Amino acid sequence: MLYLVATPIGNLGDISLRALETLRAADLVVSEDTRKTGMMLKHFEISKPQLSFFEGNEGKHLPKVMVALEEGKQVALVSNAGTPGVSDPGFTLVRAALDAGIEVSAIPGPTALVMALVLSGLPVHSFTFRGFPPRKPGPRKRFMELDKDSPHTLIFYESPHRLLAFLKDALEVFGDRPAALANDLTKKFEAVIRANLSELIKQVSEEKLLGEYTIVIKGK
Repeated sequence: MLYLVATPIGNLGDISLRALETLRAADLVVSEDTRKTGMMLKHFEISKPQLSFFEGNEGKHLPKVMVALEEGKQVALVSNAGTPGVSDPGFTLVRAALDAGIEVSAIPGPTALVMALVLSGLPVHSFTFRGFPPRKPGPRKRFMELDKDSPHTLIFYESPHRLLAFLKDALEVFGDRPAALANDLTKKFEAVIRANLSELIKQVSEEKLLGEYTIVIKGK
């Protein structure tokens, strides 16, 4: 069986009992970054064989994982943080397992997009998760334009290196809407800034940016 195991997005205390039980029972742990996953497993005194599985090696390692599953082994898939498959590798493995008739189960847990949404102070009854936008300005603006008239709250992920450019493009495409910027969720320096996009741009311009960010923008 293939288990999709959600892991903490920051604070290791957020891991669930079922996640720990599943990882302890697994024959193989497949992870986006074996070094980071190894540190988490060590913290919980779990020692398991690992196999890396990320965008650059999915084609190479997918057959290895499928062999393990077809042999009846229990395989746990984890991402660097949060729920596997949500803006992280995993879809190709899930699809391959289902196509092969292998049972897939999910161990629920943290995901940054939901936490940022409920902390944003923006409408939560209907939202659209857009993940990471394109890196270049032209494609990024066209990507945003698709949701310009959407009434739903919009949620994006972005790296610190492109955050300021993203916010400037968002202001141009969406106008000066209310928004929220979440960083270091569940960690010691957790921060959520709630302001219009123009004000967020001012604040971001004056700060040293580290870690991935979740941006929540009010719908039209």
